[in-house]
Amino acid sequence: MTAPRVLVLGVNFPPETTGISPYTGAMARGLVRRGFLTRVLTAHPHYPEWRVRPGYGQWSQDDEHHGVEVTRLLHYVPSRPHGMRRLVSEMSFGARVRATRWRDADVIVAVSPALIASLLAVLRARITHPGTPFVVWVQDLYTLGLAETGQGRRGVVQIMSAIEGTLLRMADRVVVIHGRFADRIAEDFGVPRERIEVIRNWSHLAPAPDIDIEAARSRFGWSDRETVVLHAGNMGLKQGLHNVVEAAREAHRTGAPIRFVLLGAGSELAKLKAAGADLPTLQFMEPLDDDGFAAALAGADILLVNELQGVAEMAVPSKLTSYFAAGRPVVAATNVDGITADEVRTAEAGVVVPAGAPAELVEAIIGVASDPEAARRMGENGRRYRHTVLGEEAAVDSFSAMLDRLIGRDPETIDIVPDSLTVDAQ
Repeated sequence: MTAPRVLVLGVNFPPETTGISPYTGAMARGLVRRGFLTRVLTAHPHYPEWRVRPGYGQWSQDDEHHGVEVTRLLHYVPSRPHGMRRLVSEMSFGARVRATRWRDADVIVAVSPALIASLLAVLRARITHPGTPFVVWVQDLYTLGLAETGQGRRGVVQIMSAIEGTLLRMADRVVVIHGRFADRIAEDFGVPRERIEVIRNWSHLAPAPDIDIEAARSRFGWSDRETVVLHAGNMGLKQGLHNVVEAAREAHRTGAPIRFVLLGAGSELAKLKAAGADLPTLQFMEPLDDDGFAAALAGADILLVNELQGVAEMAVPSKLTSYFAAGRPVVAATNVDGITADEVRTAEAGVVVPAGAPAELVEAIIGVASDPEAARRMGENGRRYRHTVLGEEAAVDSFSAMLDRLIGRDPETIDIVPDSLTVDAQ
């Protein structure tokens, strides 16, 4: 039997290490191992820095990633990705995808966001690939994100809601990363529940070797006399990290032995550095490679999720999967009834405090740090949850089985190739 061909369309892909990219990359590699001829149309790596990385930027570039055929397309990357600039960026990527030769495909998967690009893709697919199943893999709820972060006026939100609903209703399958996403999509956009599948995200970090905690803390300049609270990942509007700056200011004012560490990059980084320039309780770190990132997570005392006030249902922070894998207690400053809070409580991996309440955040950190045994249990619970609920192989198996059903392939005929036998030319 000829191997089925899957075309993946998504703006983010490795070597980007944060956000959606690790999941798209791992899924594409996993589909190759399960017998799919996998091709990806993507952008040049630019996230979370919002600038194209050195060595990239050609009009188009072909390469290979663990057996995945990758075509990178140049699109508009704004240095300040808000409002109209963000919209134009998505439209430029969608235009490039729409104009690029897709070749034959047995199934097409669009990763959303980018919403506009995905809509342009499904409209093209209905013309050039009629009858080919089209899957939308929803990582964030776009319209809800605009509303919860206050980035769109009412008219804009209504227009984007119409676009998002059209895309999701046109899809043959909608894959979501949490059950609450499935509820919102069915209720808000009228997508039949039988066309929605829940496939959870996972920790994209390889199992880390035993890490010398003392050496890791020394490497990053962290003292044993302070509680290190690490927030890792994108520093954008949704994260609301000015709350962390104010918490660091509160810790400095009260003399609490806390060091807040913001690790990563993003559109709000310059503003955050300016706001916290005078604070000895606040440290900024550049993005690290996987080994360094694992060492930072292991060396920290507490791992922090912080979200903007009002954010509740739009996304499940991808950092949570890595946090749980690290086995450290989590403090989540977020909507107490939102999806992030629900995830932390379900895993029994940490504590939740309201978003935008820096004094309460400091108080919660002091509480966790003062009870090492409870902190240890939270870390163990998170690690257990990662292994039992958020496993990569189970997720890729479910995604592959869903594609098999759409194209009518018998899964009994598949031989899964070990990942070590795939080729990485990057």
